[in-house]
Amino acid sequence: MSDYYSQEGHGPYQMIDIGRLQLAEGGVLEHCELAVATHGTLNADKSNAILVLTWYSGTSKIMEQVYIGPGRALDPTKYFIIVVNQIGSGLSTSPHNAKGAQAGPNFPKVRIEDDVQAQHRLLTEHFGIQRLALVTGGSMGAQQTYEWAVRFPDMVQRAAPIAGTACNTEHDFQFAETLNEAITTDPGFKGGHYGSPAEVAAGLKRQAKLWTVMGWSTEFFRLNRHKALGFDSVQAFVDGFMTGYFAPMDPNDLLCMAWKWQRGDVSRNTGGDRVKALGRVKARMFVMPISSDMFFPPSDAEQEQKLVPGSEFRPIRTVDGHLGLFGTDPDAIAQIDSHLKELLALSV
Repeated sequence: MSDYYSQEGHGPYQMIDIGRLQLAEGGVLEHCELAVATHGTLNADKSNAILVLTWYSGTSKIMEQVYIGPGRALDPTKYFIIVVNQIGSGLSTSPHNAKGAQAGPNFPKVRIEDDVQAQHRLLTEHFGIQRLALVTGGSMGAQQTYEWAVRFPDMVQRAAPIAGTACNTEHDFQFAETLNEAITTDPGFKGGHYGSPAEVAAGLKRQAKLWTVMGWSTEFFRLNRHKALGFDSVQAFVDGFMTGYFAPMDPNDLLCMAWKWQRGDVSRNTGGDRVKALGRVKARMFVMPISSDMFFPPSDAEQEQKLVPGSEFRPIRTVDGHLGLFGTDPDAIAQIDSHLKELLALSV
């Protein structure tokens, strides 16, 4: 099995066993381990904690590299920043590292709410934290941010969902379905019983191509942004950047995350009532879609933002699309940083 998911590639992180986790779909993770990276020091009254959540295919490492640092909004000299890798990420308990009967394709179905329940247990029982100065994350991290703000409204003081929605749309569900089918239709996938990601190379390359089309934007390529990133042609960009990124990842892990992503829905907290669910939010919230995002377009985010009491709509302007989350456009990251600093300065 690939050593892609290692301390060398994605560390440093700590593995914390939160114990038995009952899942919303009826399964159980007997020993749910969360891969956790922390930055900074928790103050005496434990009031300076920030929770940062990960996206599909991403780990705590990219959050550290792109979003965290002295002088930034997520400043470890001021805050205790906890980055929790989601279940199925490859670092926390996931299909590829599960033991026994739950290994690989037999891994139980996990929902966004399961991640948040696990994270809540981690924060309250392991760290003794009862309030969060901020919860934030991009894409699936935004889905988890919304779930936190709805499920634990008294604990979340501020929230910033970036490039993601509270209730996934039917359109986005179909987008993600094409990503899944790129993998599962590869003969080498063998129903999830492959020996290594290399056996599913064709499927992972198809996924990389789909991400190239949907993850960036038409303007990104028209303005030759791929050349600014060091690639002479779109084909070189697909082969060198996109395929290179996905090739070592475990297909079952990606499918686990995609299943969650497709079904992200805070209205599960309120019997299917989205208005009631988002009305529960007490946090000061900035909703930050990416202007050129084709997965989670600003119009979808704004529709939800209007249902969150006292929230503000703060779109991030860039041509880099959803994958602007990677930090490819310094101006987009500066916008996110500025909004987060303003949010953290607000009294609660």
